[in-house]
Amino acid sequence: MDLEFHQLDLRYEELRGRSPAGERRLLSSLAEVGQQAPIIVVSPVSCARHVVIDGYKRVRLLRRLGQDTVRATTWDLGEAEALLLERMLRADNADNALEQGWFLRELRERFGLSDEELSKRFGRTQSWVSRRLALVAELPESVHAHVRAGAIGAHAAMTYLVPLARANRADGERLADAVAPLRLTTRQMAIVHAAWLGANAEGRALIVKDPALVVRAHEEAGRAKARPATPAEQMLSDLGALSGIAARVHQRTRRGELRGLLASEQDESRHAFSQARREAGAKLSYPALTAYCRRHGIGHEPPAPVGQYHFGPGGAALLAHALLPALSALHPLRVSRMSRCSSGAAGRCAPRAG
Repeated sequence: MDLEFHQLDLRYEELRGRSPAGERRLLSSLAEVGQQAPIIVVSPVSCARHVVIDGYKRVRLLRRLGQDTVRATTWDLGEAEALLLERMLRADNADNALEQGWFLRELRERFGLSDEELSKRFGRTQSWVSRRLALVAELPESVHAHVRAGAIGAHAAMTYLVPLARANRADGERLADAVAPLRLTTRQMAIVHAAWLGANAEGRALIVKDPALVVRAHEEAGRAKARPATPAEQMLSDLGALSGIAARVHQRTRRGELRGLLASEQDESRHAFSQARREAGAKLSYPALTAYCRRHGIGHEPPAPVGQYHFGPGGAALLAHALLPALSALHPLRVSRMSRCSSGAAGRCAPRAG
């Protein structure tokens, strides 16, 4: 059947967000081939007009095209049942979290459904219902209006404006009112939000005054970063990196870390140092390099303290047998005593005075 627009009750129009790109595509289709699918309405006894369940976008765009009527089909169901059935039928085009919250709030406030009943109707947990309702309650109503109008994306509102409104409701409203006319993408909204968090009171006032300036400045900085560096900029960058590396190496040598290297690792360090010197063309003589290595203990074993000797297993006995012929000519009596203990405990026996 065909219905005139004044016969329609659009009470649930605010439960859907608008997509400007999607509406432009549908408007082009309607202008070219006309209305193909009827809208869905119910006719409650308490209302003289037909309540629209689905097809708000078609109604809105047909009005823009100057049409007088819209093709409709009637469901013989109550409003709540019709709303739930329509949502189930378009499960492939799922609502976002904000639209789900709007829908749940409408069912609870208009039809008195409890959270438990809503969870059963949606096949979800009560926790899911509570989270969606809390999400709707946290956003100011002005932000909801911007999302419904398509001025702010639902994802951008949930990601950036909900936390901001949770911390400071007035700040959330100010920023939403400032960015809504620009119809920013989610990425651009992220740029503005990051600038807002890092700014002081004066900076935030400037952001509210001209949020587009923040986006332009960020995009210009990105283009400048992508521009190839000049030879002078490359030289300064290399010198900065070289200075930082040299400072780290110097600190490690001062802390004595090179002394703990193995002999092979110390040789590799000296070779790498010499190679770096040659590649850089540095005028560093070999004596200067040797003195540097000696100062920091590179390639030099520390001298053993005088009077301290360390023998391996059996080393003391071998030393005693090697020295017996030389000592026998000087101290016959002492050598005879040493020979008796050298076979088992040469390292522990000490010669007695004669």
